[in-house]
Amino acid sequence: MLTDISSEMLANILPLFLYSVLGVQTTIIGLIDGVAETTASLVKIFSGRLSDQLGRRKILAVIGYGLSTVAKPFLYFATTWGWVLGVRFTDRVGKGIRTAPRDALLAGSARPEQRGLAFGLHRAGDTAGAFIGLGIAALIIWLTQSGTATLQEHTFRLIVLASIIPAILAVIILALGARDVDVQAGKKSVAVSLGWKALDARFRAFLVVIVLFTLGNSSDSFIILRGQDRGLTLLQIMGMLMTFNAVYSVLSGPLGSLSDRVGRRKIMLIGWVVYGLVYLGFALARTGGQVWLLFGFYGVYYALTEGTAKALVADLVPQEQRGTAYGYFNAAIGLTALPASLIAGGLWQWLNPAAPFFFGAGMALLAGFLLWTRIK
Repeated sequence: MLTDISSEMLANILPLFLYSVLGVQTTIIGLIDGVAETTASLVKIFSGRLSDQLGRRKILAVIGYGLSTVAKPFLYFATTWGWVLGVRFTDRVGKGIRTAPRDALLAGSARPEQRGLAFGLHRAGDTAGAFIGLGIAALIIWLTQSGTATLQEHTFRLIVLASIIPAILAVIILALGARDVDVQAGKKSVAVSLGWKALDARFRAFLVVIVLFTLGNSSDSFIILRGQDRGLTLLQIMGMLMTFNAVYSVLSGPLGSLSDRVGRRKIMLIGWVVYGLVYLGFALARTGGQVWLLFGFYGVYYALTEGTAKALVADLVPQEQRGTAYGYFNAAIGLTALPASLIAGGLWQWLNPAAPFFFGAGMALLAGFLLWTRIK
């Protein structure tokens, strides 16, 4: 929660800083997001496997959160998109180090029959932090911009400074409060048990489906730009983001628990149908209010799928392989983020702003069909 208070103060206004203050084109914004997420993805593969080999999750999580915290203050000095890319690169390396070990730590800390609930509560805490962080950022904007519709440079730098405090607190609490789980990593079978072919065939098929879906799921930066394109002011965009995170946070726990009872696959499929309909709505939206309303429903999609997908990974692989499996899972999403964001940026710039959303809706339909017919 504390990490997302810090991160979401910055993540959702960063594309506005690049677009409105630095004058960066959408293709470059897509490139920055894609390179950052690809970097994180490559690191996740190695950190997940390393946590299995070491039999320890917590230390890698602490290192990863710590590196991201160190990177954030340098955004204060950013004057070019290359500088922003450098900070985002470092921050995503930290995310890459921590994500797979953290997910494996969480999976190992919950009973199998409560795994969906555990990951749902994790997402609820994450998004509650996002809601609070966005609220703080919106307050700073309201106090400093005197009704100016677009983001100002001095406001962005104040938000960067404010974001440092919760980030530091998060690392301290993780280091002092979390307990590691006992991982039985058989040293003699590490080379075999942690190989790609040793992972469950259903898990590997699930990764293929995730890649296809993610190819149409470009950075949410394009949704923020869509809201601005349809007339939302900066404060209205912050309100839209807070609505999304409120919906996401409230529903994540209950919907994660529902996946424990009715099955992960059904919940994932429902979530992707919601996603396809919402993206179709983004493409057809005529007003900022419509984009805002749709973004609230976008939170339902996240609540249905984010925790459920990670719980499904834990269902498909044994504990001693989970670091590796989460590394592959997160890497599959992140590596696809680069082409997804480049495709979306190109469709926006060379066709029209609705095109990325039509593409995303189509890919969701394809992925949902394969999830239902190919993964039992």
